[in-house]
Amino acid sequence: MLLSASATPLRFCGFVPEKPCRGVRMKQSIRSSSSNNFDLRTYWTTLITEINQKLDEAIPVKYPAGIYEAMRYSVLAKGAKRAPPVMCVAACELFGGDRLAAFPTACALEMVHAASLIHDDLPCMDDDPVRRGKPSNHTVFGADMAILAGDALFPLGFQHIVSLTPPHLVPRSTILRLISEIARTVGSTGMAAGQYVDLEGGPFPISFAQEKKFGAMGECSAVCGGLLGGATDDELQSLRLYGRAVGMLYQVVDDIRDDDKTKKKKSYAGVFGSERAMEMADELSVKAKKELQVFDKYGDASVAPLYSFVDYAAHRDFLLHV
Repeated sequence: MLLSASATPLRFCGFVPEKPCRGVRMKQSIRSSSSNNFDLRTYWTTLITEINQKLDEAIPVKYPAGIYEAMRYSVLAKGAKRAPPVMCVAACELFGGDRLAAFPTACALEMVHAASLIHDDLPCMDDDPVRRGKPSNHTVFGADMAILAGDALFPLGFQHIVSLTPPHLVPRSTILRLISEIARTVGSTGMAAGQYVDLEGGPFPISFAQEKKFGAMGECSAVCGGLLGGATDDELQSLRLYGRAVGMLYQVVDDIRDDDKTKKKKSYAGVFGSERAMEMADELSVKAKKELQVFDKYGDASVAPLYSFVDYAAHRDFLLHV
């Protein structure tokens, strides 16, 4: 059984096809009635505005200015969807948590996410000169400064949580669990493991690399929000599986939509073909929504954002103009 970014073995271990592609089109998965009427675009863009402002305040330019400019270049990049922090806030609010309590962790997740992208794009890693349609960090500032910017963002995220999380809303024990969760996610049992497999190849299934590189951040975001909202351990487990499925779903759909064949060689679409990748996307969508059914007891309005994230990841119904 594969290990997730957490230390606990999980039921869901990715998808390895056991049959050839049947040419099946992606189907509509289980859909919550509340998600059909929920305005995810307004919810998401409103949160993006708030998160962007807080990120801008969190990384002011100090001495030496060069490293801060490199950090800000990636963290404050236009077009960033802020999916990790938005999922964190939504999971917190599911349990009646205050989003003010979630914002420091939400911003920390975006810092960690940005740092991982900076490092992934490096010539010695994925060697990608472009990120979100603009030059990657190392293209603008050089590989040496990009490495330093990423290195600085990881601990800044932890510092941000410890320094700015309201103590009257979040107990110290929860803050420790948040830090532990994020540390596991970026470390050798999470995203670093995924990048290692991406670089080295070897006997690892494609599901392992995809789960670690893309599923880990989704599950961490959902679990952190649950911790902040006061979720039980069983509820955190459901959020973990939900977040992982959504993170992998988003990437599988990106692979299907990507016409650049050279980028597909390490993806589901590249290894198994687009049609089988569509089947996998449908399986992930169903998986994510099944994990959410235990939260229906909290009411449609509370769980609707999380259901809607699944639909967005699968179908990309709208553009986020940010």
